[in-house]
Order: sequence, then C-alpha cells, then structure tokens
Amino acid sequence: MADKIPDLHAEVRAGTGKGAARQARRDGQVPGIVYGGGVDPLSINLDFNKLLTRLRKGRFMSTLFNLKVEGHDDVRVICRGIQRHVVKDLPIHIDLMRLKRTSRVNIFIPVTFLNEDTCRGLKAGGVLGVVRNEVEMNVLAGDIPDELTVDLAEAQIGDTIHFSDLTVPDGANPVISDRDFVIATISAPRALAADDDDGDDVDADEVPTTEMGPPADPEE
Repeated sequence: MADKIPDLHAEVRAGTGKGAARQARRDGQVPGIVYGGGVDPLSINLDFNKLLTRLRKGRFMSTLFNLKVEGHDDVRVICRGIQRHVVKDLPIHIDLMRLKRTSRVNIFIPVTFLNEDTCRGLKAGGVLGVVRNEVEMNVLAGDIPDELTVDLAEAQIGDTIHFSDLTVPDGANPVISDRDFVIATISAPRALAADDDDGDDVDADEVPTTEMGPPADPEE
C-alpha cells in the first residue's frame, strides 16, 4: 500500500443513543463508533461531505486510515461496516476498528486486469467475463496492498484465470485457501458460439428414414 497512510478526521460525539445520532445527521455529520484495540469504544462524528467524497473514490473498506480525533491519540483504523439509507444509499453510520501495524485482518482487495488492450484473446474478439473483481485476503494491517493484479497479455480465447495466476504480495493469503478458485474467463464471442451451435443442427430431410420396430420390452 502507499507509504503515507491517509488521515481521517473526526470529533467526539456528545451523547449516545439514537437521539444524538439523529442530531449529528441534522448537523451534516455521520455518526460512527471506533472499537477494538483493547480500549473502550469511542462514539464519533465525521463530516458527511468529506466522508462521501472518500467513499466515491473507492476502496474505502480496504484502506488503512490514521484516525485523528481531538483530545485523543492518533490511531490506525479500518472500516468494518457502513450503514446506508435504504432509499438514498447515503452513509448514515460507520464502524471503525482500531489496528496495530502487526495486526492481521481479513479484507477484500480489488483485482486489476493488466494489458487488456494487448490481450490476444480479447483482440481476437473474445469476451472477458469477471467472476471475482475482488478477493478476501488475510493481510498485515501495515501492508495492505492496493490491488491484486493479473497480466492478460498472453491470454487466449477459452482460457480461465485462477487465483494462482494473480500477483500477490508476500504475507498476503487468501481467506479461501483450499482451492484455486476462478477469477475470470475469456470466452468466444457470441456470434462464433452461435455458429458452433448451428453446426450441431440437422434438418429433418437429412435424417435417413428407417422402419421402427416395436418398443423395447421393459423387462429386458
């Protein structure tokens, strides 16, 4: 991951419960909770607009932040949950977990496909079908990778990309470790697939006429 851990600014929330959370939202803030690390949970508020901007940049759930709260020591946190409005799909509550650099955590890391523009299979008309655009990995909190990559340059139509084809940083392990699961496929274009299917069709007048015998005896 990047050398510089981004800051996430928050302030202590006055009061607890639904009433304090509603007031925070009316004031243009998003209520949240910080937990873990062997200390008591801390109720916080984050600026709604700033949080929304970060969410729209992507990878919020897989980013390690340096949480800055006035009156408290800075602490590394990772988001473990975001509640959203059921209609507007906007954040209404956030859960943050304290971490040490040596802590291990399960998070989803996005998969990036390299050299799509020069991929042999795609240039020949193949279609990239993404099965998993992210993979849950067990990683050190201080070494969370930005992405997992796979090089498609030599991939051909009919190829299947598995987890073992990805470039994975040292110390990062898949949570599902008992099988080499599929990440993506490169399939034939629909027109070609349709032509192949047509080759199996046989017109009625191409079938030789034969005299049918009696039905088989079920006891035989």
